[in-house]
Amino acid sequence: MQSFGLVHTVFYFLLALGVLVAFHEFGHFYACRKLGVKVLRFSIGIGKSVWRYRKSAGATEFSIGALPFGGNVKMLDEREGEVEPADLPSSFNRQSLAVRSAIVVAGPLANFLLAILLYWIVFMVGEVGIRPVLGPIAPGTLAQQAGFAEGDEILAVGDETTPTWNLAIGSLIEQAMDQERLRIAVRTAKGEPGSRILAMPRDLAEHPEILYERLGFHPWQPPIPPIVGKIEPESVAEKAGLLTGDRLLTVDGEPVGDWQQWVEYVRARPGKELVIELEREGSQVSLKLRPAEVDSAQGKIGRVGVANAPVPEAMFDAMQVEYRLPALPALSAAISRTYEYSALTLKMMGRMLIGRVSVDNLSGPIGIAQSAGQSARLGYVYFLKFMAIVSVSLGVLNLLPVPVLDGGHLLFYLIEGVRGRPLSERVQLVFQNIGIVILFSLMIFTFYLDIMRHPA
Repeated sequence: MQSFGLVHTVFYFLLALGVLVAFHEFGHFYACRKLGVKVLRFSIGIGKSVWRYRKSAGATEFSIGALPFGGNVKMLDEREGEVEPADLPSSFNRQSLAVRSAIVVAGPLANFLLAILLYWIVFMVGEVGIRPVLGPIAPGTLAQQAGFAEGDEILAVGDETTPTWNLAIGSLIEQAMDQERLRIAVRTAKGEPGSRILAMPRDLAEHPEILYERLGFHPWQPPIPPIVGKIEPESVAEKAGLLTGDRLLTVDGEPVGDWQQWVEYVRARPGKELVIELEREGSQVSLKLRPAEVDSAQGKIGRVGVANAPVPEAMFDAMQVEYRLPALPALSAAISRTYEYSALTLKMMGRMLIGRVSVDNLSGPIGIAQSAGQSARLGYVYFLKFMAIVSVSLGVLNLLPVPVLDGGHLLFYLIEGVRGRPLSERVQLVFQNIGIVILFSLMIFTFYLDIMRHPA
């Protein structure tokens, strides 16, 4: 099963990467064709070519490399080889500053257009989510301080309507980056309209990785009966004698009302002996067990290796909501979502550079691959949303003024426009080498972060 999971993750990672790279390079290719620049080779992937096609001797060669990392549009250019006199007008280096800039910016632009297309499909197809109804509010959280109560349904965060839990939390986290006070429209458990003002401490808004925990927002769930459904082999529960079908009655003398109560009690007591009273086939049984200590993002937690019995789907039907939009509103929403995520990505990058946001928010190839696999398991709508997010990130990243990236070329063109002549090839080469070092160092760093998050 683990090997199947790895194959699944790698397949969807390569699928997403291949599509995103192909769209980016096609943006450059399409601009070249429309603006009269000859393309010698359009390639996806790196390494030895596993497939290539050329219609005729002077036509563009299309190629797929053995490794689907990156791509290239090789244009006719006097700086890279001898050019026949008849082909000089279609050489890239002979083009005006405006034409060269348009060709360079077309790659990132293609990524933004792809994101809009993917979001448009997602909004039209729609998705089934859960209503943003709050569960119990823990004391001391930001939600409790703002006056939220169990059963409140979040209708809107600021001016953005939030029909699903994911939209509500995503909008809240995003807007918290810029606002110290958020107005949230709610409908109370009694059906009455209301609003809450959520005060956002600046130190939390600058550290999204801990913001969610401090908010104290958790979705409401119908009470799940405390009945044991599945027991992991060799687990604490199995060794203690728990059996499938056991109904938990008390733990350390405290009544167990539902499964979540039992889970929270166990998690809070790693390594401590628990006395359990349970009902088994009409008889009452007493057992003792000691939850294993497990590392988590919140520190040491207790775990015994049991899951609840399956819950009838009807219990959750009332919490589900289907969210979709007609074609034109969906297109407008897709454009807005792409713009908002682009702006958020830039803000996060800027705050990382000045140390106001932790670099732990970065993900490398391992983290992205795992996200690809996880989103694919949830369904194609989630996978399309994942691809849209990564496509936006690629577009923004490529526009950064780092030599060897598209944004670095645009920076050179800007300098050329101001000076009236381009930088010398020697100076450009120096800066390109610096850019390579920056990107390579970033790649190594993100690999390190991924490995530290997911040790073997």
